[in-house]
Amino acid sequence: MRTELKQKLAQKRHWRIRKKVIGTKDRPRMSTTFTGQHIYVQFVDDSARTTLAGASTRGLTSPEGKKLAANIVGAKVIGKLAAEAAASKGIKSVVFDRGAARYHGKVKALADAAREGGLQF
Repeated sequence: MRTELKQKLAQKRHWRIRKKVIGTKDRPRMSTTFTGQHIYVQFVDDSARTTLAGASTRGLTSPEGKKLAANIVGAKVIGKLAAEAAASKGIKSVVFDRGAARYHGKVKALADAAREGGLQF
């Protein structure tokens, strides 16, 4: 498949999801982004346009944080850290925004780890 077509389909998928998924102060949007090297998770209040909490593989300063990458193992660790960050801000339930990514592999691992950490989707 051509690269331009893949990017266009991913953009359409992202728009389709974002028009349905809206975060509020009581139930923020858990936005996930995967790059080639890092994983980013943010809890966003769309009505106030603010980020309430976040976690990423870039922000880890521990020795094991240097070993994490944008794979399933890293997604599990970041899912647990994101759940802890949300709990510290008083967030218990969220709306999951997977972006343009399909729900399998590292996206599913991140969501499952966040659920195990105490978040309700």
